[in-house]
Amino acid sequence: MWALSCATSAYPMLTLRASLPMGMATTRSCSPVSVPTNHHYHQKDSPFVPEVAEAVDSLYSEFRAVDNLVAHNTTRVLKAFQNARVGSHHFAGCTGYGHDEAGGREALDQAFAEIVGAESSIVRSQFFSGTHAITCALFAFLRPGDELLAVAGPPYDTLEEVIGKRDSHGMGSLIDFGVKYREVPLAENGGLDWDALMHALRPETKCALIQRSCGYSWRQSLSVDEIRRAIKIIKTQNPNCLVMVDNCYGEFVESIEPPMVGADLIAGSLIKNPGGTIAPCGGYVAGREKWVKAAAARLSALGLGVDCGSTPGDIMRAFFQGLFLSPQMVGEAMKGTLLVAEVMASKGYKVQPLPRVPRHDTVQQAAAYFIHSNCHTAWKPGRLLAFCEAVQRSSPVGSFTRPIAGTTPGYASEVIFADGTFIDGSTSELSCDGPLREPFAVFCQGGSHWTQWGLVLGEVLKAI
Repeated sequence: MWALSCATSAYPMLTLRASLPMGMATTRSCSPVSVPTNHHYHQKDSPFVPEVAEAVDSLYSEFRAVDNLVAHNTTRVLKAFQNARVGSHHFAGCTGYGHDEAGGREALDQAFAEIVGAESSIVRSQFFSGTHAITCALFAFLRPGDELLAVAGPPYDTLEEVIGKRDSHGMGSLIDFGVKYREVPLAENGGLDWDALMHALRPETKCALIQRSCGYSWRQSLSVDEIRRAIKIIKTQNPNCLVMVDNCYGEFVESIEPPMVGADLIAGSLIKNPGGTIAPCGGYVAGREKWVKAAAARLSALGLGVDCGSTPGDIMRAFFQGLFLSPQMVGEAMKGTLLVAEVMASKGYKVQPLPRVPRHDTVQQAAAYFIHSNCHTAWKPGRLLAFCEAVQRSSPVGSFTRPIAGTTPGYASEVIFADGTFIDGSTSELSCDGPLREPFAVFCQGGSHWTQWGLVLGEVLKAI
C-alpha cells in the first residue's frame, strides 16, 4: 500500500519541468525524491494498467486539494475530541440497560455534535442503518395532518415504504398515520428546481426533506451551499417548517455540514463516512436538541431518551476511532471517485459527477451510456453485472464469489451489490452496486485507499 510520509510522495507524479535535467522531475515531499519521467518507465514499473496510470499522473492537483480538505476536517475532529475530554475509560462500554455506562455515550454525542455544528446528537449502535436513523427523525417531526415535502426529487429507494410512496401493506408508514407527501421534481439539469421551490410550501408543510447524495438517481449531489440556499428559501416561506437532511455519503466531503447552515436535523449511517471503515454498525441523528431527543424517543421509547441502551466496549472504541479516522477515509474515497470518473470518461463512458469537478458526496456514477461516433448506446444490464463482478473479484473478502442481482428488503428493483468488505454492507469500504433498471448505472463508493480503486479499475476495464 502507498502511504503518505516524509520519505515518499503520496500524490501522483508531476510531469517534466523544463528547468530540471532531462528525464528527471521532483515530487512534492518532505525530502527530495527524484523520479524518472520517461513514459515507458511509468508503464513498466506502475502497478496500474496504462489507462489508470495516465489518469493518476493527471490528478495531482485534485489529490492535493483533497489532502488539504482532510487536514481541515481532521483539525475539526481533533478539537472536538479534546473538548469532550475523550479518554480510554470511555471505551469501556456497558451491558444490560446501560445505566452504569462510563461516560462514553455522552462524550461521543458531544464530540459528534461539535464536529457537525449541531446543538446535540445521538450516536448509537441501535440504529441499524441510515434509513432507520432517518425514519426516527421523520417520525419525530411529523404528526397526522402534517405534510412532508421532498425538495430534491424522489427519495432513496429504502425510504419509499417508510413514507408510503410504495405500499407498506399497512405496516405503519407516514401516510398510514395520516401524513401527506409531495415531491418537488428536479430541474432538467438534474439540480434543484429553484423556481419551483420558491412557491412549493403549503400551510400544512411541516417538514422539508433534502437528500444530499444522489441516491439511485442520475443527478447531481447537493453541496452544502446549495442546501444553505434551499433552507433559506424554505424558511422564508414558513419559518416553522423543519428541515431534515439525509446526510448519507456527505459527511466530511466538505469543510462544513448542514447543521452549520440551518438544518434542523441530519441523519446517517456509521457504516458509511463517519464510521471510518471500522465502525461495525450504527447510525446517528444530530441537530437541534429538542428534535434529537424526539428522535431518540422513536428509537427507544418515551421517557427513556438518550440515556439508555447498552454498547459493548469493543464497539464503543470502534465508534471513537472510526470517527477520528473518518476525514482520512473519506479523503481516500474521494480520490477513488476522481480516479473512477477520469478513467471511465477517458474510455467513452458517461459519468456523474464529471471528471475533476468538486465532490459533494463519496458516490461516483458511471456508464449510464457509452458515447461513440456521435451516438449514445445504453449501458446494458450485462455490463453493469460485469462491472460489479470485476469489483468483487478484486476485493479482499469474498473474491471467490460472484455477486447475483436479486430482491433486497427496502428496494423497489432488483439490485446487484459488490461488497467484499470486512463490515457487512459497509459502503465506506470499497464497493459498488446498482439497480437493474434504466439507465443501468453503477454506483461506486468507499475505499480505504485510492490505490485500491486503481487496481480494481484494471480488472474492470478487462471485463467491460
